[in-house]
Amino acid sequence: MRRIVEPELADHIPGDDARALRFRRDLSRLNALTMTDRLMAHMLMKHCGGMIPRELIDLGAGDGTFMLRVAQRLAPRWRNVTVKLVDQQDIVGAHVRDGFAALHWNIETISADVFEFLEKMQSSADIITANGFLHHFTAERLSRLLALTAEKAKLIIANEPRRTRIARELCRFVWLLGCGDVIRRDSVTSVRAGFVGTEISASWPTRDGWVIEEREAGTFWHTFSARRESGRSLA
Repeated sequence: MRRIVEPELADHIPGDDARALRFRRDLSRLNALTMTDRLMAHMLMKHCGGMIPRELIDLGAGDGTFMLRVAQRLAPRWRNVTVKLVDQQDIVGAHVRDGFAALHWNIETISADVFEFLEKMQSSADIITANGFLHHFTAERLSRLLALTAEKAKLIIANEPRRTRIARELCRFVWLLGCGDVIRRDSVTSVRAGFVGTEISASWPTRDGWVIEEREAGTFWHTFSARRESGRSLA
């Protein structure tokens, strides 16, 4: 299937709209069913090794529920991590903030355009993550985004929809789980814009000084990681 990037309904609905609230509940349910938080936590542990990061930035973080679930899996080993949740809308609720506090993680929410945020960053981060976010961008804008992340972090990890016909067809049946109209439409749109093979790696700015890994992860997910080689400092 050719990759097709189209606008998604959820991106144009105010955060406090009833349809947006329904969408976030549905998305959280689908993430739980496909164990996406487990996948992200596994990748972070794998690529960090014994290192405990000081700061983690999550791009396109939404209401923060996903990253909270990831943090709950990591908290027994990782303490006092600062996590920055970046999204165009600040929709992080008190229950998410309280959840991070209970784990002894520090939380900062940032409402900003992701390109402007990365360009204005004054200091580097240990890790930048993205879950179901990179597929929103055309190849040209994805290359620009990845170039910025390469300048700002030692490790970049992304989970994205896997672009296959079976994933697309299965998404057409999410209504059986009681999902609303927004996610029924957007899940199919996301798969069409998803990735296969080494498509994300092809947009990475350089292989020099980086260890790149990209692979499929089950029926629905496609993963990417870029880790700065030991001894290579940030520019």
